[in-house]
Amino acid sequence: MRAMRIHRYGDPSVIQDDDVPEPEPGPGEVLIRVAGTSFNPSDLGVRRGLLSDVLPIELPCTLGGEVAGTVVGTGDRVIGRVTGAAADYVVAPAGSLVAAPATMPLAHTAAVPIAGLTAWQAVFEHAEVKPGQRVLINGAGGGVGGFAVQLAKHAGAYVIATASPRSAEAVRGQGADEVVDYRSTPLPGGADAVLNLVDIGPAQVAELLSKVRPGGVLVSVTVPVGVHFVARDDPGQLAELVALIDAGVVRVDIAGSRPLTELAAVHRDAEAGRLRGKTILTP
Repeated sequence: MRAMRIHRYGDPSVIQDDDVPEPEPGPGEVLIRVAGTSFNPSDLGVRRGLLSDVLPIELPCTLGGEVAGTVVGTGDRVIGRVTGAAADYVVAPAGSLVAAPATMPLAHTAAVPIAGLTAWQAVFEHAEVKPGQRVLINGAGGGVGGFAVQLAKHAGAYVIATASPRSAEAVRGQGADEVVDYRSTPLPGGADAVLNLVDIGPAQVAELLSKVRPGGVLVSVTVPVGVHFVARDDPGQLAELVALIDAGVVRVDIAGSRPLTELAAVHRDAEAGRLRGKTILTP
């Protein structure tokens, strides 16, 4: 089968299109025929070897951290966080998978697990967003941001979102009450919670901290400031998110879909700032 692998760390040219044996599931595992996987910014760190402390891997390594596909033998449509999904087939623990949203093309549902769980845990666990609160979401135009805006609105918050002009319309469509062009407009203050979803420097950190009201909270999924966390796998939360998607409460915006063989090009586009939202990769 095809697998997009790295044999060493480096620039996008280290991604290889390899022919490897089909994996065999062990006890408690299932074999998934991959319909799609999704690109995440953290994939760049994996490829460069920058995340080896938190995401240790063995080389050669098949890329792809989330999957949408069908279970071989049953045909069940599933999604989940799994290592090595940038391939024709991948093995995963059965308990880590949940039923895929029924209201979306299967390949597109690969956009949900990582970004969706990150947003869920930022909004509900760490910021503990409640009805009537003001929530400032920095980096709302990305994959995590799209989920965060909708989940914060679902929680009853007044949502202020930062986004570039090319992302502003999409962010408004996701329910943001205000959309601020961070490059030209000062951010409003008095936020009960600030969610930082992008990599920022000390000056931007200081600015975000100044927008949090006394007693409020800054939650960051990137730089270690305020409440900083790395999203964990949680099939229960993922199933709750799928239910909201199928109920029409949360919409999954797909920016584009490309063949799996273009994975290196997707990495190059991401590093050049040419990607917006979620990109799906299909075998």
